[in-house]
Amino acid sequence: PEPSLTPTLTPTPLPEAVILDGVVYVDQHGRWNYCGPANLTMALNFWGWPGDRDDVAAVVKPGIQNPANDFIEQGRWDKNVMPYEMMNFVIDETDYNVVMRYGGDNDLVKRFIAAGFPVMIEKGYYEADYTGKVAWLGHYLFTTGFDDAAGEFIVQDAYLQPGQDRRVAYETYYEGWRSFNYLFMVVYPPERDAEVYEILGPYADPAWADQHALEVAEREINEYRGVDQFFAWFNKGTSLVQLQQYAEAASAYDQAFALYAELGEGDVQRPYRIMWYQTGPYWAYHYSWRYQDVISLANTTLYETISEPTLEESIYWRGMAYLEQGENDLAVADFRETVRLNPNFGPGWAMLEYMGVGP
Repeated sequence: PEPSLTPTLTPTPLPEAVILDGVVYVDQHGRWNYCGPANLTMALNFWGWPGDRDDVAAVVKPGIQNPANDFIEQGRWDKNVMPYEMMNFVIDETDYNVVMRYGGDNDLVKRFIAAGFPVMIEKGYYEADYTGKVAWLGHYLFTTGFDDAAGEFIVQDAYLQPGQDRRVAYETYYEGWRSFNYLFMVVYPPERDAEVYEILGPYADPAWADQHALEVAEREINEYRGVDQFFAWFNKGTSLVQLQQYAEAASAYDQAFALYAELGEGDVQRPYRIMWYQTGPYWAYHYSWRYQDVISLANTTLYETISEPTLEESIYWRGMAYLEQGENDLAVADFRETVRLNPNFGPGWAMLEYMGVGP
C-alpha cells in the first residue's frame, strides 16, 4: 500500500478571546491528593457525565482497603494519579473518548478551546503544600478559555483558592507546563472524533508528537540553565522513552540527574517530588539493563522524598529489577505491596500471575 501522509494542520484565524460555557468547577479539598480525580471530573462533567470526584477516585486511587478506615482515609497515601490511569478511567468507565500527547503548545490549547474542547494539562509549580512549606509540586490544570488582549488563559484550578475561572499569563502557563514535557489531554464525545483529530493535525500521529517533543526538549536544553535545563533534559529522556530509544533516554536522564545534583540544596530549588509523577527513568534504566540503577532510584524516591514508601510505580519497577537480578522473593514482596497499596494496579497483578503467586 502507498504510505499514508501525516496530516498537516491548516492554520485558521482564531478569535481573540473564548470562554467556554457549561464548566462545572470541582475542587480537590476535603480529600487527600485529589488533583487527578477533581480535574478529570471537570473534564467529564463538561460533556454531561453525571459522576463526581469520588466516583473517579474509587477506581483510580482506591487506596489500602483497611476496613478500619473510611473511604477518604483509605486513599490518603496514594500521592498521585498518573495520566494513564485517568485515560483508562475514561476508556473503561465512561462512554467518552480521550486523547493524550506530549509536546503541546499554547496555540494548540487555544485551537481546541476555540473549537469548544477544554484541555487538561499536567504542570509543575512552586506552591505551599498542606504542611505550609513552599516547594515544587505536580498539578493538573483544566483550561477553559483564553484572552489574547490580556495574554492569559482561563483555568479551573482545583487546588488554589479561589480556583474557579482563574487567570494565568501565557508565559507562566507554558513555563509550568515544561516540567511535564508539555503533556495535554482532551476528553470528548465519540461523535466528535473527526473534529478532534483535525485540530490535532500532525499531533494525530503519536510518534510525530513524541519526536516533536524531543526536538523541543533539545532546543530548550540549549536555551535554559538551572532547573529549567534540568526539566529539558528530563523531557528529552521522556520523549526518547516514548520512542523506545531506551539507552539514549537513560543517558538523557543521567544528565538531568547530574544537573539536579548541582541545584540548590533547598526544596524550593530542587523538584524532589518529580519521580512521584513521572516514571520514565525506570523504563529507560530497566530496558538498558541497568537494574541496580532502577533499584537505587526507587529507594531514593521511596525513602528520601516521601514520608511513607507508598508509590506503587516505584515499588513495581524495583520489583522488576529484583526479578531480573534473580531475587525472586524480593520481587514478589514488591509486587504484593503494589496491589496492597492500590488494588486496581494492573501491572502488579500481572506480575503476580506471571510468577504464579497470590497477593
